[in-house]
Amino acid sequence: MNSIDSRHPRPAPSADENLPSSHRTLSAGSGPPPARPPKLRGRRLRKLFSYYRPHVRLLTADLGCALLLSTTTLLLPLCANWVVRRLADSHGEPAVLGPIYVMGAVMLLLLGVQALCTVFVDYQGHVMGAKMETAMRQELFEHYQRLSFSFYDQQRVGQLMSRIGNDLYSLAEAFHHAPEDLVVALLKFSGALAIMFYLDMPTTWVIVALLPFAVAYALHFNVRMNRALRWSKERIAGINERVEETLSGIRVVKSFANEPLEISRFAAENRRFLDTRRAGYKSEALFSVGMTTFAQLVTVLVIVIGAVRITSDSLAIADLLTYLLCVAILVDPIQRVVNIARVWQEGTTSFHRFMEVMEVSPTIRDAPTAITPPVIRGALHFENVSFRYDGNSSYVLRHLNLDVAAGEFVALVGYSGVGKSTLCALIPRFYDVCEGRLRIDDYDVRDLSLESLRRNIGIVQQDVYLFADTVAENIRYGRPGASDAEVVAAARRANAHDFIEALPNGYATDIGERGVKLSGGQKQRLTIARVFLADPPILIFDEATSALDNESERAVQAAFDTLARHRTTLVIAHRLSTVRHADRIIVLTDQGIVEQGSHDALVESGGAYAALYQTQARL
Repeated sequence: MNSIDSRHPRPAPSADENLPSSHRTLSAGSGPPPARPPKLRGRRLRKLFSYYRPHVRLLTADLGCALLLSTTTLLLPLCANWVVRRLADSHGEPAVLGPIYVMGAVMLLLLGVQALCTVFVDYQGHVMGAKMETAMRQELFEHYQRLSFSFYDQQRVGQLMSRIGNDLYSLAEAFHHAPEDLVVALLKFSGALAIMFYLDMPTTWVIVALLPFAVAYALHFNVRMNRALRWSKERIAGINERVEETLSGIRVVKSFANEPLEISRFAAENRRFLDTRRAGYKSEALFSVGMTTFAQLVTVLVIVIGAVRITSDSLAIADLLTYLLCVAILVDPIQRVVNIARVWQEGTTSFHRFMEVMEVSPTIRDAPTAITPPVIRGALHFENVSFRYDGNSSYVLRHLNLDVAAGEFVALVGYSGVGKSTLCALIPRFYDVCEGRLRIDDYDVRDLSLESLRRNIGIVQQDVYLFADTVAENIRYGRPGASDAEVVAAARRANAHDFIEALPNGYATDIGERGVKLSGGQKQRLTIARVFLADPPILIFDEATSALDNESERAVQAAFDTLARHRTTLVIAHRLSTVRHADRIIVLTDQGIVEQGSHDALVESGGAYAALYQTQARL
């Protein structure tokens, strides 16, 4: 079933969705994210950690391997210390080689364990992160499907795509790396520091005195990297938005020869992205050189201080060697902690963007007591209906009353912007009435489940949307699971079978993005075939023949006449000559319904309809 496109211009409904007041508008790269209330932060944090729940066993194994990996890293310098001490004590005696070979075997075993743990952590840890990312992406996509039209009225597809793509990939990295890196960093740092204190306490105190400077330096540049990361994420969303908008409208771009304009707009977005990445890379470079210089500075200090202490017999050569190995280990946790902060910041930024959407509640949803009626005949009753798109806009419909009998063919006519499409959009609850009531048969539409309501309404609109799939699958979209024979039967009734058979692969022909390989009339007939397959009792037709050539118009009109037979039909008429045979014509103006009746009666009355009809006849 196709969605209906309201022609009435409407303001963005900023308060339609039930978000906290500070989060009603999704961030789109126009500024820093808003401050989050403590309760909101706490709720989001609990939600974040809930994604670990299905993977507790894998997480435990991953952290266990991380512990084992850290332990083996700390044991290797101690093994080296033992080997050097045995050599020093043996005074070159060959008998010492046996134990050294044994210790060498132990060190090789430790390296083997280290390699296995590294493989497990890198592989299974990433798989765990990918599984969580996949679950979140599925959850977000399902939420997209539930959100109301009012949400999409104010959002851009590129921004929504960025949230389901790049943002969730960043989250997967945070899910995987943050816990294991934290465990490895804590164990390595505390273990290496303990060994260093044991070997040479005075030298270790000198290093400890230097650590706050290294941590402060790292944190400073970490903040700068995080800021650049956050902005680059918003900039890439802007690039996605620009690409999606340009490629979707590529025919309009080319028809106006506006390729240079689009290229310049994209270049501006691209430069903004480059500026943020440049700032990020500068911070990363300064961070990296600072950490490397700190490690080298500590190494030089240890060598100099160690040499002085060796000459005074205060330190053994074996201990100096072990000490130097521990210094190398000590720098790694600092880098890991900063990396944790970076990955976690990137992940939480992505998670907050994810939650901005997940916390949007659909305005149109099933009532707790929603029912599925056994049969819908198709009678429509608008009872004192008023509607506006949000609390700040003017009413599109006000106190409208209209009854349409089951099986009646009704045409809606009037100038653009008077609410014809809006009226039709209320029937399948794309929007809810603000005042009054809308009934189908004896049921208030708000008492019906959305699925049962919309399954009973077929919509054929002017702006046809077809999926980048085969002809058969596009028709089958009207009733997934329909057999090939049923698809062909629907195509025959829509006068589409002959042109489909003439396609290169018949019903298996891929029609391209939005049906680009088909003509306008062919696309309309596929849409009608889709509705034939759904077989709904209520039909809404936003007349789509005005842009077609005469032959295509006749084919589409014939298919529509067949489709409308014995169904409650509402036609939004742009060309009045196409609805002369309607059972009743409703004339809408800014004041609501001003006339209704048959074509002949309305022309004879000389009112608003007659004026519209005569104007079109003169054109």
